[in-house]
Amino acid sequence: MTRRKLLLVGIDGLRIEDALVAGAAPALTRIVEHGGIARMTMEVPTISGPGWSSILTGATHLQHGVFDNSFSGHTLFRSADVLSRIGVCRERSTFAASGWPPLVDPAGPGPVIATRLDDQRAGRHRIVVRDGETYGYRWADGEIAAWALLALREAGPDAVFIYLGETDEAAHLHGATGPEYAAAVLRVDEHLQRLVDAVTRRTDEHDEEWVVALTTDHGHVDEGGHGGADDVLTRSFLAAAVVGAHGVRPLETLPTELRPEEVADLLVSSQRR
Repeated sequence: MTRRKLLLVGIDGLRIEDALVAGAAPALTRIVEHGGIARMTMEVPTISGPGWSSILTGATHLQHGVFDNSFSGHTLFRSADVLSRIGVCRERSTFAASGWPPLVDPAGPGPVIATRLDDQRAGRHRIVVRDGETYGYRWADGEIAAWALLALREAGPDAVFIYLGETDEAAHLHGATGPEYAAAVLRVDEHLQRLVDAVTRRTDEHDEEWVVALTTDHGHVDEGGHGGADDVLTRSFLAAAVVGAHGVRPLETLPTELRPEEVADLLVSSQRR
């Protein structure tokens, strides 16, 4: 029986309406065209900590207690993250890599993705952390993508979460309408294409098919910045497609709209075959 796996890519601070303009992000556009896209409205404040916590755990801001990037007083331990939920199913293997440490770093203020030391010792869970805040996200994204490609090629984990952050950094530094932001979107899209190519090769070489899902935590105002309730800030999405031996097709259960706290349930359910 074909084994279904998950590749979830989080692209921080992506203005989806701009990314879908012809030529802006070809790999992302192909996933949308051959798969599908669900509209999503992020809860205010539109900040990375609360946004990713809701997307990855299926909890609202009030439930997980993350209201800013300090994670002060959070209750993330009450809500299992998407990788942990998939990992307990028949002991499936998982992999997470992020250039923003709070998402995966056990020494950070989160982490949103549980450390799961027992699973790490058993070889069922791996994490890679880089510090894009200190060293820059163009470098961090390259490192994260390289480690992800290695994991996909050599280990083929059952569920993978990858965070790419250069888009958010570029918008903060240069605004979200200029050439610097467009170049960052294209570089992130090139990482995405390599990841999609890697899972496509696995479908040819192994009895697997992959749900490839893409999302963002918030948008940016034109001059760069986020946190408020403007439409351009709360506008998010979940794009998803099934990559298999017979090509790329829509994910059967993808709705036209969903809430951030519904993403984890949908992705976990997509693996039950």
